[in-house]
Amino acid sequence: MNTFQLSCFLAVAEYLNFAQAAQVLHVTHPAVSQQIKSLEKELNAKLFQRTTRSVKLTEEGRAFLTDAQQMVAISERAKKRFDSAMPRDIETLALGFYNFPCMFLLSDALKQLRAVRPELHPRLQVIPFQHIYRLLEEGDLDAVVGFKESSSVKIAAQFKEIVKAPVMCLCPRRHPLAQRTEVSLDDLKEERLVLFLPPKSGSLSIALLQGQLMGERPPSEFYFCESAEAITVLITAGYGISTLPDFLVPDIPQISKIPLTDVEPVSFGVYYKSVQGNPALKAFIQCANDCFME
Repeated sequence: MNTFQLSCFLAVAEYLNFAQAAQVLHVTHPAVSQQIKSLEKELNAKLFQRTTRSVKLTEEGRAFLTDAQQMVAISERAKKRFDSAMPRDIETLALGFYNFPCMFLLSDALKQLRAVRPELHPRLQVIPFQHIYRLLEEGDLDAVVGFKESSSVKIAAQFKEIVKAPVMCLCPRRHPLAQRTEVSLDDLKEERLVLFLPPKSGSLSIALLQGQLMGERPPSEFYFCESAEAITVLITAGYGISTLPDFLVPDIPQISKIPLTDVEPVSFGVYYKSVQGNPALKAFIQCANDCFME
């Protein structure tokens, strides 16, 4: 089935005359007849009732009429979208994130970016940690936004730090630790822990901290989650406490955030291969830096 067949069908359906339809389409009468026969064969349905004096739509033809109109309309719309008279090529910026909280952190930066590059089309994607840097290396992403990885993780890209995030203890408001101004890792030794499922942590530094907390404790003392949102729900429900970078979990009334004194802040920023020839990426990094500086 092709658009020429559909156009022939629609023309005959409108004029109920093969000769007149051929004239409107600037083709021969036999050409229109051949296209209708081919379409009927493909649909396994008779679309017109023809006699020497008249042409009428069959019930099958009436049923197919709306489909044909929609398919031709979609085809015409697609052609117009890429018409040579349309504006220049769309400028895109493909950004990859480990999770949605990291994405939400960039809303102000993207708002500022829109002001300086109003024609830019950002493409935001949440991608599993095990695939995200491969996509960056292969050029499918312009940048990866997230936490700086340990030096043991080999990434063929450079890292631009935007901000350092303190690591916090997260617990329910009524938990005894919620009354403290700061806590240490030793204070958490007896607490049940709500943690990222190891492949879902999105950062080796977070995974290493979780491993340090787990130590040799039995599995019954841990609750594993696939997202920061799930961790938040289990903390609120009283299943345990967690430790995450400050802005990875939003401020909500049911959860207290207490600074961890013996854990270094984690670096949050942008991994990218180069800004050369990519003014949109350069502008994005500047906007992100400006927003977090404020």
